Amino acid sequence: MNSIVANRHDILVLFDVTQGNPNGDPDAGNMPRIEPNSNRGIVSDVCLKRKIRNYIELLNPERSTDPDQGYSILVKQGAVLNNEIDKGIKEATEGMREADKTKKAEAAMHWLCREFYDIRTFGAVLSTGDDVMKGSAYGQVRGPVQFTFGQSFHPIAPLEITVTRCAVTKEEDATKERTMGHKHIVPYALYAAKCYISPPFAKRTGFSTRDLDLFFEALSEMFTHDRSAARGEMVVRGIYDFEHVGSQHPNNAAQNEREARLGCYHAHKLFEGIQVSLEDGKSFPESFDDYRVVSTWTEENLPKGVVLHERHELPCKTMKFKF
Repeated sequence: MNSIVANRHDILVLFDVTQGNPNGDPDAGNMPRIEPNSNRGIVSDVCLKRKIRNYIELLNPERSTDPDQGYSILVKQGAVLNNEIDKGIKEATEGMREADKTKKAEAAMHWLCREFYDIRTFGAVLSTGDDVMKGSAYGQVRGPVQFTFGQSFHPIAPLEITVTRCAVTKEEDATKERTMGHKHIVPYALYAAKCYISPPFAKRTGFSTRDLDLFFEALSEMFTHDRSAARGEMVVRGIYDFEHVGSQHPNNAAQNEREARLGCYHAHKLFEGIQVSLEDGKSFPESFDDYRVVSTWTEENLPKGVVLHERHELPCKTMKFKF
């Protein structure tokens, strides 16, 4: 059954990098992003969303039997956003009266959310082109899925590596024996990012349970098809999904649904139950084996109305979407 997501999810994601650059900073010569006060590495929320979008585009799921489930990606390499938005406005408002600007904007927003997976998941600014959307409450879509920046657990020490090549780019450099270049890498770091899924916003964009299943698959596989010389070894190490299901007796269905939608416990306290520390005798990490990751939550002490899904433990055969 495919329905609108009705339960709040608070998600902690652990991922690491070995000899790579997880997220280069264009303001610092593409060096790995770093927080200057603590020297901890950071990865932007935009970077993580990019991995999800790329996976969905590569997977290219078949359109659901539900006509309200399209899986195109709006924000992708080479896309002209206004062209896609204007196309959506034209498709959605054909035959509508000229004076119904608000209704046109609403119809266009719903059409775009239906067709583009990343709009109904992450939201988008739709008021960048056609006048129909400008100044409208429907011109900005707030998506139900939102990431924080990822941050490493310990300070990182980025390295600048000089590399050489035997070929040259320009004719005038043909007499040179070789040319030089540079790479920036992090020897090793373990990062944590948080993700929140809000049912009230899912209702507005049409984010469904099928979309949610696809999101979790993309989250667990987001580095699998993103390999490059800079990101050869990036691995998702943990996905701790705290789902709010309600704490009331089944007879009190209305209150149970309300609690599941709004949440039964503070997210930051749930995340504090996932404890990450270095193994005894280690002063800095060199690999994931140097870390101890422990979930202190059990069925007995987990707050009432909350269920913990350790989605990194799910075998591949449980995935519902395949290439």
